[in-house]
Amino acid sequence: MTGRLYGVGVGPGDPELVTVKAARLIETADVVAFHCARHGRSIARSVAEPYLRDGQVEEQLVYPVTTETTGHPGGYQGALDEFYADCAARLAVHLDAGRTVVVLSEGDPLFYGSYMHLHKRLAPHYPTEVVPGVTSLSAASAAAGRPLVEREETLTVLPGTLPGDELAERLRGTDAAAVLKLGRTFTKVRQAFEDAGRLGDAWYVERASSARQRVVPLADVDPADVPYMSLALLTSPAETSFNAPPPERPQDAGAVTVVGLGPAGRPWLTPEAQDALASATDLVGYGPYLDRVPANPRQQRHSSGNRVEADRARLALTLAQDGARVAVVSSGDPGVFAMAAAVLEVADEDEFAGVPVQVVPGLTAAQAVAARVGAPLGHDFCVLSLSDILKPWGVIVRRLEAAAEADLVVALYNPSSSRRKHQLPAARDLLLEHRSPETPVVIGRDVGGPEESITVTTLGKLDPDDVDMRCLLIIGSSTTKITDQGVVYTPRRYP
Repeated sequence: MTGRLYGVGVGPGDPELVTVKAARLIETADVVAFHCARHGRSIARSVAEPYLRDGQVEEQLVYPVTTETTGHPGGYQGALDEFYADCAARLAVHLDAGRTVVVLSEGDPLFYGSYMHLHKRLAPHYPTEVVPGVTSLSAASAAAGRPLVEREETLTVLPGTLPGDELAERLRGTDAAAVLKLGRTFTKVRQAFEDAGRLGDAWYVERASSARQRVVPLADVDPADVPYMSLALLTSPAETSFNAPPPERPQDAGAVTVVGLGPAGRPWLTPEAQDALASATDLVGYGPYLDRVPANPRQQRHSSGNRVEADRARLALTLAQDGARVAVVSSGDPGVFAMAAAVLEVADEDEFAGVPVQVVPGLTAAQAVAARVGAPLGHDFCVLSLSDILKPWGVIVRRLEAAAEADLVVALYNPSSSRRKHQLPAARDLLLEHRSPETPVVIGRDVGGPEESITVTTLGKLDPDDVDMRCLLIIGSSTTKITDQGVVYTPRRYP
């Protein structure tokens, strides 16, 4: 088996800009190769040094020439071609022996990188992967704090080794540009910018992302101080982002959005609800529900206790009148026994006329419990609350009787609490007057939460002591079935 070759970009200079994948490959490689001049120093190796380990073989690939003249029969290019062929042969010995070889490259391996010359010679014969890196161009733009291009603008990347007149012509015809390979070419490059009438818009970035980074207007640079690891940058001509006034909180743009959080955590939250929460300036809600929304120091949180829905609604609407974008959070769906109706009731008062209110739906507890066991809500069903705090018990009884006589599947919210113990036994006995004791019953508690439990039983065996305020019950119709595997469903067709 042969080894595997990796061309790994290590970014522009900051070791923290090395990608996670690049760091892993460098650390696990058998052989780490890198290019350098005759002085032996390698920027790529210095960037990768935190990720090297003891015992690795290092292949130092020393250029025979850089900017000086050469007596090679093939001239400068001939000397380099012979050098790359020799380097490829050296690495091939490791690959033939089954070793993993990582070739380090400043920036990106295939963006003016020396690695590409080895890639052309080795990739056709060995398993090879190129790991991209942050380019000097990206780092320079970030260092200058200026966007390269936006909308339909074009970006041109140019080597400083081009003739001056060609550089000037290309600079005239593009929106944004980066000119690399400065050093000895700087005087010519600066003149090209001036000839193109773009010098006043250009920036000079040196050793981007390193401790020696320097960013100054190109016109202010002394040619004697320009290293090879620098570039000239002509950024996006659009200046709107730099001329705009500081952002301010919108005035007279207040609104209330009632957001359904679903029955439990983030996986049950819809993208629309996530967006409403993220764009809010103020969050209002019952404490335990508000705790389910991650804190953001940009937002004000207004927590309150249970049974003060009208007060919460009034607070939210008042905040909106003052220009706040308010999200009122609600468990499950806000329109099902939750905050939507409470907010709309208060919003209907003359005091809050003109305050817009939007309702963002959420997954209901009934849907969540039903999904855990199958499809008990597969046919007609109704949703009732057994709480008699806001409506008389007599009304609840009449509605239960109507649902039982109509043979509807019934989802019961608020089935029991510490102070309401009689309702569920009474509801069970009433339903038994119309339903078989074998009617399937599903008890879902804290569905989606850490204490989730699902119990499948029958109406005759339903024990009210097993139910509390955190439960939701689904009581089947005459057609609801329980399979041998414990799946509960109500057929789509009624006899």
